[in-house]
Amino acid sequence: MSYSKRLVLLMGIDSFIVLFAIYASHFIASSSFYPFSYALAISAATLFLCHHLFAYKYKLYHKVWKYASIMELISIMKAVTFSIAITMLVQALFTGQIFWRTMLITWLMHMFLIGGIRFSWRLYRDKCVNGLGNRKKTLIIGAGSAGTLVARQLMQNPDVDLCPVAFIDDDETKHRLEIVGLPVIGGREQIVQAVAKLNITNIIIAIPSLKKRELNAIVQQCNPTKAKVQIIPMFEDLMEGKVSVNEMRDVQVEDLLGRDPINLDTESIRKYITGSTVLVTGAGGSIGSEICRQLAVFSPRKLILLGHGENSIYSIEMELRSSFGQDIEFITEIADIQDRDRMFRVMRLHKPRVVFHAAAHKHVPLMERNPEESIKNNIIGTKNTAEAADRAGVETFVMISTDKAVNPTSVMGASKRIAEMIIQELDRRSHTRFVAVRFGNVLGSRGSVIPLFKEQIRKGGPVTVTHPDMVRYFMTIPEASRLVLQAGSLARGGEIFVLDMGQPVKIVDLATNLIKLSGYDVEDIGIRFSGIRPGEKLFEELLNENEVHEEQVYPKIYIGKATLTDEMADVAVILQNYEKWDRLVIQDRLLQLANQKKSKKLIVV
Repeated sequence: MSYSKRLVLLMGIDSFIVLFAIYASHFIASSSFYPFSYALAISAATLFLCHHLFAYKYKLYHKVWKYASIMELISIMKAVTFSIAITMLVQALFTGQIFWRTMLITWLMHMFLIGGIRFSWRLYRDKCVNGLGNRKKTLIIGAGSAGTLVARQLMQNPDVDLCPVAFIDDDETKHRLEIVGLPVIGGREQIVQAVAKLNITNIIIAIPSLKKRELNAIVQQCNPTKAKVQIIPMFEDLMEGKVSVNEMRDVQVEDLLGRDPINLDTESIRKYITGSTVLVTGAGGSIGSEICRQLAVFSPRKLILLGHGENSIYSIEMELRSSFGQDIEFITEIADIQDRDRMFRVMRLHKPRVVFHAAAHKHVPLMERNPEESIKNNIIGTKNTAEAADRAGVETFVMISTDKAVNPTSVMGASKRIAEMIIQELDRRSHTRFVAVRFGNVLGSRGSVIPLFKEQIRKGGPVTVTHPDMVRYFMTIPEASRLVLQAGSLARGGEIFVLDMGQPVKIVDLATNLIKLSGYDVEDIGIRFSGIRPGEKLFEELLNENEVHEEQVYPKIYIGKATLTDEMADVAVILQNYEKWDRLVIQDRLLQLANQKKSKKLIVV
């Protein structure tokens, strides 16, 4: 219906209601009825004009009544009340008396009819147009402001195939009550029972303030059901209209880490990044590319993207140019960190203020089978890059390390520990501040378990887990990258920075959650234990007992600092002779060096 036709219709209905209300009230309130009396005519004319005046003022003809709420009811009340009040004033002026009983009944009828006509459309729409039909029965966890908003939007939007039927909330004062017409049936312990009783197919978690540990607990309570679990967008985005309930997202494994993400001290990062020349090695990789994205936010003058693979470097360059335009000078360098002369030329040419060294081989089984490559890339490549940075006068050098460098049992872990030793030794005699940042496993990075599990689930299973007791620390790619940036601002030289990663996660639990979040039962997909692979440990550590420094240097960031003595001579022996040794000798020498007399030689500072 066009606006003009809608306006004429509403005004016609209101005109009839106004005249009917005052004449009917006069009939009810009076023992005798005179339809053409002077007082009644004056009152009816005044009420008629005042109603349309206040209806215009409070925009009763401009509201979408299918979404009517308490605010629309207040507008109706104001329009009706002020119309009646002015009518009573006119009665007093022109007739010398106020017909209190008639006007009270008129007010009641006026309110009932005006409000009833408008709200009846919403009731009709909610019950008939938006009836359940083929829509999926949905349980909303959280009966607060966010849950109520979600329920309203779902009920009012026929294009969404979800129909809310009940709330779950831990607030006992809400139990057995109704909110927007939906019952609050109990706390979290009622989830499984409610899903079975109400034939729920979807669950929405609508608690924006929920901590990740609590979210994890709720998801675990939902797992025994076959319902699909989703989570609302940020409440602020819903309220500001940036997103709607149509953009409800599935719960991701990253949501279940049980730990809130680290917050950046943006001012300290801005001081050393903004306006500076920054170089990132391994810029096309999972961590390197995310570091580049987050660096670009702080507006460096020049960002050098260095990597060995041309396709990945091209991709991140195009993405950054598209997002940041001409504000930053992006330079790509296709280079291998094993090429010492090339790394010295790049550093000498660009003279970066800060270097983030993310290039490395990181796959444990592959490095067990190819230890020579681990030495060439992780050790020699780091040595080349670090010494080139020292020669070029770089101010801060941040190396990406791993929790597998602690008491290493794998070639990859040993090579990263030796790389840490190299930059710590170099820090002692260089003006450049050299630091390392240790990560746990990074969810979603290339070669991590999540892409592997997802592919196995897509193929119908089974999901392969090495051991039922294997646990790992996990973090997201953005968290890892934020830690790198923050470490650069905290660097004094020689430190190893570690994120407080909360409790380690069982790999089998991770696999179970991912299967459930993908909409399957564990029995349908299956989990097969394949056995621990060479070089793997059941438990990972972030700092060994001699490196632990209990005080946080920044919220959720710890620091361990080791002073080295004569290990560098042993490093030199390996670098001079590894090409002559067979694979088993290389593995043995790397592990010996990475672990030798560590408890005596590493001193906590």
